[in-house]
Amino acid sequence: MNRFDVLSQIALGEDSTRQFKVNVRNSTSLAAEMAAFANSNGGTIFIGVADDGTAPGLGREDVSRINQLISNAASQSVRSPLTVQTENVALDNDRLVIVLTVPNGIDKPYFDKNGVIWLKTGSDKRRVNSKEELRRLFQFSAQFYANELPTKAGIDKLDKLRFRDFLRDVYNWEYPDSAGEMTRLLQNMNLATEDGHLNLAGVLLFAERPEWIAPQFVVKAIRYPGNEIHATDYVDTEVFDGPLPKSFDDALAFVMRNLHKVQAGRGVNAPGVPEIPPSVFEELLVNALVHRDYLVSAPIRLFIFDNRIEIISPGHLPNNLTVEKIRTGNSNIRNPILISYVAKGLLPYHGLGSGIKRALEVWPQIDFVDDRDGCLFTATVHRKPLRLADVSPQSSAKI
Repeated sequence: MNRFDVLSQIALGEDSTRQFKVNVRNSTSLAAEMAAFANSNGGTIFIGVADDGTAPGLGREDVSRINQLISNAASQSVRSPLTVQTENVALDNDRLVIVLTVPNGIDKPYFDKNGVIWLKTGSDKRRVNSKEELRRLFQFSAQFYANELPTKAGIDKLDKLRFRDFLRDVYNWEYPDSAGEMTRLLQNMNLATEDGHLNLAGVLLFAERPEWIAPQFVVKAIRYPGNEIHATDYVDTEVFDGPLPKSFDDALAFVMRNLHKVQAGRGVNAPGVPEIPPSVFEELLVNALVHRDYLVSAPIRLFIFDNRIEIISPGHLPNNLTVEKIRTGNSNIRNPILISYVAKGLLPYHGLGSGIKRALEVWPQIDFVDDRDGCLFTATVHRKPLRLADVSPQSSAKI
């Protein structure tokens, strides 16, 4: 980074990725700043720059002292130790600015030496005070997954017929005879906790009435007239609950009954073809149910308008994923237990990272928005005006 680069960055002001310090004398304070950046998405601390953006810089003796202080703070005052980079950049006044780059941490959460966990909030930092935030940091570092969360549901809340059929069809196993055998089996299958209660994955996949245990994890669907959300007017609405396979089937049926059927060159007596292939919504609904953030207590929302269909999932894309990356097939496992069972045939799941790609291959008119501030991920499937719909008999044969 040269002088022009540094001044250009300074001109942008402080935010969640840039911090200014005119000088540094306290390693504890600096360690807290570094931990906050590492627990967030990384960032840069410009030392020798005042809060108002002026750059008085540092003398040579200060630069030597501060670089040693940075090394000590990163290795001894942050847990786990951080690997940071520093660069000394000369200003016109023969003084220097230290550019301290803190990476996005791979061993979150990071603590200062007092055991405090810090997060960046805009240009400032704050302590982590809630269990939900702490769980999310562990989730980012793959030390904890939301689908492992314990629930208060005992094994008596299982849908016995659904679980019996799964054991028979997938593993060719008999249904356990006793409660003790059942508990051990569920624990070995990562569906129950050590104290014998179902975890969240067990509830979502095999509980008889998951909505009684986790009422927030449902699908709320609305068909609106026109192209805008209405406060009171709707054409069709329903809430889909039950185990994930049932939620999926019901949500897909809702979409299909609200799509137009087009003739597509067929005879008058032939059944119409959906304006958008059902496989598009199979992929997107599975993605929403399996990859949503279950640390966010909110439903999946399914909105159907005249010109588009929106599937809104709680939680933004995890870690370093971006819309561009998922469009090319990249993915990140957020709920590994759910994925492992869905892949055994509970839902039409065809492989990690491939669903978005397949949906786009069938119907390219899909937009994705990763709203990190609102903690939402939205897939928008654009509908063609009915007069322009072009669904051929050949393409419908692939559905």
